[in-house]
Amino acid sequence: MKVITLNEGIADKTPCVATIGFFDGVHRGHRFLINRVVKEAEHRELQSTVITFDQHPRQVLGSDFQPQLLSTYDEKMLLLSKTGVERCVVLPFSKQMSLLSARDFMEKILKEQLGVEVLIIGYDNRFGHNRNEGFEDYVRYGREMGIEVTNAASFLLHGISVSSSVIRSFLQEGEIEMAENCLGYPYFFTGKVVKGFNIGHSLGFPTANIKPESTLKMIPSPGVYAVKVRIEGTVELKHAMMNIGTRPTFNGTELSMEVHILNFNEDIYGKMISIAFVHKLRNERPFPSKEALVEQLQKDAQIVEEQFGKDIEE
Repeated sequence: MKVITLNEGIADKTPCVATIGFFDGVHRGHRFLINRVVKEAEHRELQSTVITFDQHPRQVLGSDFQPQLLSTYDEKMLLLSKTGVERCVVLPFSKQMSLLSARDFMEKILKEQLGVEVLIIGYDNRFGHNRNEGFEDYVRYGREMGIEVTNAASFLLHGISVSSSVIRSFLQEGEIEMAENCLGYPYFFTGKVVKGFNIGHSLGFPTANIKPESTLKMIPSPGVYAVKVRIEGTVELKHAMMNIGTRPTFNGTELSMEVHILNFNEDIYGKMISIAFVHKLRNERPFPSKEALVEQLQKDAQIVEEQFGKDIEE
């Protein structure tokens, strides 16, 4: 996949079939749309193109907006590279760009700088200043400037239209399997192993405390999860359980993320670790004593082992 960033004075007018969007998570709905772009481009012997943005538009328009992203920029680009699309155009989103009407955006950027001949729009996508215009407007503008505009149906899964917002809702509700079904891969995030309070070690369940690499990426709802982890410098996926929460048994107040890797006792402080969510075991709750918490942790670990089968390495 060829990647170009459309800065001032840079253009690539190779005739193409294109689609446009933020593509957070590059989920199955996105890939359904992009696959149509790829097939249409092959049929017409044109280049297939995805047009996206370097940051969430609302980050530019609202300085206090904190997106709950499903993918970082680098993760998104990697996922897009696996779709089979030939070219990805990254638009540096700015307040100036946000003021362009849909018609001006189509003419000045899509037509004059990117050579778009066919534009396939996602079923719920709108663009242009204040997103005031809709699909029929895009069709009319396209007809005036020589861009064929069509739309794509939504991707349905169990009767649900798959979208980034739907996936975020599943993660907020702890519906990890549904989020994975919609994404087409396990939801994951990456972080650095940092020093913690050593509470887990004192309970016989040493944990790696995680500081997320990106503050903009979504963290699933508080609770205890079965996860798979990959430690920096290794390729093996290790089985683990993770707690996201405030440690209420110890009167904690700040959100923490702690991973207990099963059958593992190496020092990994300072290393990066990638965590893929598999299943939510339970909600976080306070326990009347350390002993009661340890008993529950033992049950959690047993459930995790059963979740992953009997192939955990000693």
